[in-house]
Amino acid sequence: MDARVEERAHVIRDQALERVVDRRFEILGRDPGRVDRRTRAARRTTLVLIALLTVGTVGGLVVLALDVVDKAYSHVGATALLGRGAALWVTNVVVFSLWFWEVDRGGAAERAAVSEIPPSFGFPEEAMRELVPDGWIPRYPDYLYLSFTNATAFSPTDTLPVRTWAKLTMMIESVISLITAILVIARAINVLPG
Repeated sequence: MDARVEERAHVIRDQALERVVDRRFEILGRDPGRVDRRTRAARRTTLVLIALLTVGTVGGLVVLALDVVDKAYSHVGATALLGRGAALWVTNVVVFSLWFWEVDRGGAAERAAVSEIPPSFGFPEEAMRELVPDGWIPRYPDYLYLSFTNATAFSPTDTLPVRTWAKLTMMIESVISLITAILVIARAINVLPG
C-alpha cells in the first residue's frame, strides 16, 4: 500500500469520526445541559454511534499493527508511531468510557430518572455514603476515570465490575490498551538508535 492510499484511508476515517461526533453533539444539543430524556430512538442512536467509534478504534489498532509489522510501513518514524499509539490509547479510553456511561444502569437518562435498573459497577462512593452528597449517582467523569484506570492498570482499580457485560467490556478495553502498548514499545525498541 503506497503512502497516498494510506493517507486517503486516514482522511476517510477522520471524516467518518467527525460525522459521528457531530451527530452526538446534535443529539446532546436537543437537550442541552442534561441527558434525561428516555427515548428509544436517542438511546439506539447513541449506542450505534459508540459502536461506530469502537469499530474505528479497532481499525486504528489494525493500522498500528500494520505500521509495526509490515515492512512496507518501515518508513513510519518513531515520532509518528508514538503519536499514533498515543492517539489510539486516548481514543480507547474515551470510547470505553462512553460505553460504561451509556450502558451502566440503563444509561444517563435512566440514572437521572432514578430508575430501578441495577448497577453494573460498584463505585467506592456507594460504599462510603457518608462521604458523598445525598442522591449521589455516577456522572460521566466517574466513567472516564474508570476507563482511564482500566486502560492504564489493565485491571479494575477502585470501581469493580459486578455484571458480566461490564467485566467483558473492561477486558476488551484492557486487551486493546495492552496490544497498543506492546506494539508501540516493540517498534520503538527497533527504531531507537544504537
